[in-house]
Amino acid sequence: MTARPDKGKPIVGYRDEKITSAWQREAFDSINGIINDACPTVKSSIKWAQPVWESPEGPMIFLRSAAKHLTLGFWRGAEMDDPHGVLEGDGDRMKHIKFKAIEDVDPEVVRGYILQAVALNASKGDPTKGK
Repeated sequence: MTARPDKGKPIVGYRDEKITSAWQREAFDSINGIINDACPTVKSSIKWAQPVWESPEGPMIFLRSAAKHLTLGFWRGAEMDDPHGVLEGDGDRMKHIKFKAIEDVDPEVVRGYILQAVALNASKGDPTKGK
């Protein structure tokens, strides 16, 4: 198996190369700032062809762009509380939030979901290991 050429690269390259919409770039920067502020020990890089944030226990958050929205995903999203009713997805593990405009990015709401993701990884370990 050949290694992906983008694996492990800084996430800013994804923003610069893959996101052409001004509002999506602004939202990307805002979400990245919220993540780094909420959990300063997380590491980010390109994995699975998208920006991924990892706690010491493993991956927990990803961000993916599409033509008309950004998707902020959580490996343990199905285990998260959803007080704002924004988590989407039918899977038994991952859930995500879709942002369709910069106004959709409420820092306090996003921060709450991020802190849940950090806490779940801390208590349950690496979500890619089937725990």
